Amino acid sequence: MEIMQTDIQTPTPVTAPVVPGYITVTEAAATKIKELLSEEGKTDSGLRVFVQGGGCSGFQYGLMIEEGGAGVGDQAFESNGVKLFVDPVSISYLKGAEVDFVDTITGGGFTIKNPNATSTCGCGQSFNA
Repeated sequence: MEIMQTDIQTPTPVTAPVVPGYITVTEAAATKIKELLSEEGKTDSGLRVFVQGGGCSGFQYGLMIEEGGAGVGDQAFESNGVKLFVDPVSISYLKGAEVDFVDTITGGGFTIKNPNATSTCGCGQSFNA
């Protein structure tokens, strides 16, 4: 009886492609978000990013800690280790947006760089699409 020898191949890990159009979080924002979640004792939670009517330009951004996970119809993403949740209406306004944290001499805060905004207010908190 002849013994056949076969080569054992280690499978190559498959990484999911980065799909354009999703919301991303910069490293600076991810660090600050994780710090805030840790301070609140909510390290398993994520960040809800949304758009609502209002502001000088018609729409304004909203950010809040999401403890309950994805709601009905929400899209869930992860960027730089931060879970993001976006409702189905807001996603159309936020595709390709980037959440950043800026710390300046006058204070710090989150900003959203949105390629869908056709104009923004001077305060940077509202936009028109």
